[in-house]
Amino acid sequence: MLDRNQIAAASKTLHEHWRAGTKFAGIDADQRPRDRAEGYAIQAAIEKYSHLPLFGWKIAATSEAGQRHINVDGPMAGRILAETVISDGGTAHLAGNEMRVAEPEFAFRMRKDLPARSTPYTVQQVLDAVDTLHPAIEIPDSRFADFVSAGAAQIIADNACAHLFVLGPPTTTDWRALDLVEEKPVITLRGQQFIGHGKNVLGDPLVGLTWLANELRQLGMTLKAGRVVTTGTCHPPLPIQAGDRVECDFGLLGKVSVGFA
Repeated sequence: MLDRNQIAAASKTLHEHWRAGTKFAGIDADQRPRDRAEGYAIQAAIEKYSHLPLFGWKIAATSEAGQRHINVDGPMAGRILAETVISDGGTAHLAGNEMRVAEPEFAFRMRKDLPARSTPYTVQQVLDAVDTLHPAIEIPDSRFADFVSAGAAQIIADNACAHLFVLGPPTTTDWRALDLVEEKPVITLRGQQFIGHGKNVLGDPLVGLTWLANELRQLGMTLKAGRVVTTGTCHPPLPIQAGDRVECDFGLLGKVSVGFA
């Protein structure tokens, strides 16, 4: 296992590249995570660079398209730092962002804690702990010049490609009565429309949310009340460029938008 100094050094390098908008080949061999646990240990150290409480969590690679995008075979959790959140309708700056994609997502704010425990949480137990549902847009990026070949452990260390995040208003619809699997948000970009699908998120956004709760559980962590969890893209990542605006209409669940500069 990497020691405390190796973990801190790897996290510092990743954070410095994130702040500068620069890319690098990979974490030094003597600091490089060899498995998911070491990746998460490096990722956790990023919180010390934030002056605000953790905003929430993201799930990367919950769809086949997302997994292909970063060449991994399953989901990964990442932290959403408060400094990375853009208000609904605001502007995201693309300087230094090489991925340059937008991802429409279902996000949930938790009502009560889901603490670490020995047995897995069920979908119903996680659903009972949710407060509100929100439309959201994630704008991911990686600090690695070649993120396709970085591997899952390094990508987890790189905060699961977290970069910027847009949270829409909480829906006023009784969303618990809806089948989120069959929700099909309409995404408008450059005059074209694209149709997302709830089933693209691990088969069901609530399954994605439950996966995150259990991933944290296995890491000995609590999914805390008030935190937001965004569950992964419901449409293949959409290429964006400066001057674009992405508008996502989740129907009864509400709308969210962001511009790019």
